[in-house]
Amino acid sequence: MTSAYTLGSHSFESRLIVGSGKYDSFQTQLEATEASGADMITVALRRVDLSVGKSENVLGYVPEGVTILPNTAGCFNVEDAVSTAQLGRELLDHGLVKLEVIGDERTLFPDVAATLEAARILVEDGFEVLPYITDDPVACQQLAAMGCAAVMPLAAPIGSGLGIRNPANLRIILETVEVPVIVDAGVGTASDAALAMELGVTALLMNTAIAGAKEPVAMARAMRLAVEAGRLAYQSGRIPRRLYATASSPLDGLASF
Repeated sequence: MTSAYTLGSHSFESRLIVGSGKYDSFQTQLEATEASGADMITVALRRVDLSVGKSENVLGYVPEGVTILPNTAGCFNVEDAVSTAQLGRELLDHGLVKLEVIGDERTLFPDVAATLEAARILVEDGFEVLPYITDDPVACQQLAAMGCAAVMPLAAPIGSGLGIRNPANLRIILETVEVPVIVDAGVGTASDAALAMELGVTALLMNTAIAGAKEPVAMARAMRLAVEAGRLAYQSGRIPRRLYATASSPLDGLASF
């Protein structure tokens, strides 16, 4: 019941995508990534020192077989985001990219207009674009219509751990776009992850919730299990909510006294 899904020309088994920032060491990052079961990890290229060997930067601590998703994190305009994405394609030899164009340094909310423009340029250049965007259904519809491989609405501000603030918007997005929907940012703990998956999203991307935990490796495993449980619950179909109790055992045929 937890079948693979595709993002552009790429296929993935795990519906948990992890980040590579904020860990106390590269070794902890490696162990947490392994525990998460993720088969894709984001790397913020603008924060990678490419002048040193792999053993001295994040690229040397990615488990074998895990796809590196270049991320334009730290970009505040269209030009920087596009050039960073182009660097990622040159370095990693694939066109899958997580697009971020930040509009506000304090909240790290995306610049919607700039994200739309950068996405248009990158799609036309053959990239398979995964844009980080607000939970605005119209913006998500526009990104999907222009050919993005997925849309990645935030659940809450990056690193906030607030969980899903607006499930209604996520439901609208799920109903109105035909590309995968990946919740990105705001998840704080395993129950947040399960809830997002129960809504029917394709996958989750998280970093701080794992890297910032007291025990990152254990939290990575918790998130893996929560994502799997949430997906199974979504596929299984929950019972409807009712105001009053419903007997769990049938009343017909009960003995009379």
